Amino acid sequence: MNNPTRKVVVAGVMGAISVFLGASHWGFVPWLAGAALTIMHVPVIIGAILEGPWVGVAIGAIFGAFSLLQGAIAPTGPADVWFTNPLVSILPRLLIGPIAWLAYRALRQISEVAALAISGVAGSLTNTVLVLGALGLLRFLPWGVIGTIAVTNGLPEAVLAAVLTVAVVAAWKRIAIGQKGSTV
Repeated sequence: MNNPTRKVVVAGVMGAISVFLGASHWGFVPWLAGAALTIMHVPVIIGAILEGPWVGVAIGAIFGAFSLLQGAIAPTGPADVWFTNPLVSILPRLLIGPIAWLAYRALRQISEVAALAISGVAGSLTNTVLVLGALGLLRFLPWGVIGTIAVTNGLPEAVLAAVLTVAVVAAWKRIAIGQKGSTV
């Protein structure tokens, strides 16, 4: 079903959830040595899976614009100033949804649950690789540090995005996961 009103509503709601996760800091899961794993890109992935790549682009734009504004207006750390550059804050986020959607479309006939998990990983790694790549290309961070961040934060974020994507989309689509019924 190709309902433009539904697409606009999903884009708006998921964009608002992404902004809420950032503004409330609920989108940052405490991790090693004071670092945090972000889940702010998960609404982009979910929106793209549910409503298509252009909805993912729209939610990614909202997420990116929020990152840019937060870096400019209310930075929470010294690295936030890097996100005032749209090549870091906006451009990578525009591609999260389309990449996640492509992964989902390619795999959903094989296994819906696997397609959701891989889409979560693909969308999350798109965010990680493109944001860190932009930071490296703009020489904000040395490549050695970028590699460390990619492994220590990027990979756990991808796993977390996979779990959340499967949980939310499976619940939304009423996809049964695991054992059906009681064995008692």
